[in-house]
Amino acid sequence: MTTSTIKVTLKRSVIGRPQNQVQTVRALGLRKIGDSREVNDTPATRGMIKTVQHLLEVEA
Repeated sequence: MTTSTIKVTLKRSVIGRPQNQVQTVRALGLRKIGDSREVNDTPATRGMIKTVQHLLEVEA
């Protein structure tokens, strides 16, 4: 069984954002603007993406 993944890219800075949003972006493995990661498509990661969706670009 293969797990599906979602590609997330940080498009906006976390400077001046609430601490929970900064930590969520870091937990997704993103450090700088333009960083991309393939993350597993789980309910937990979907919730994390929803928390900071205004900072990310998400591709299926």
